[in-house]
Amino acid sequence: MAILEISVVPIGIEGSSLSSYVADCLRILKKENIRYELTAMGTNLEGNLKDLMRIALKMHEVPFKKGVPRVLTTLKIDDRRDKQGTLTGKKKAVQNKLN
Repeated sequence: MAILEISVVPIGIEGSSLSSYVADCLRILKKENIRYELTAMGTNLEGNLKDLMRIALKMHEVPFKKGVPRVLTTLKIDDRRDKQGTLTGKKKAVQNKLN
């Protein structure tokens, strides 16, 4: 199982608010029924890497469908194959070291 962090930034829009674009991207995740966590600077997804890449492309297309001329999408992928990693597991590992 892979973990993917995605940030989709529309460029060339009026104003500085991105929340409507973020909401539209999250609607895709809800339809896909995938585990995700919204953060202040992006969204973390958990699942099969091929599925995550397909979903990331759908999210990247959201601003274009709203007429935005340019989109900057940043991805980070944690693809661990020696053991199964999860969003919860990564956070727990750090918390355990703090205790």
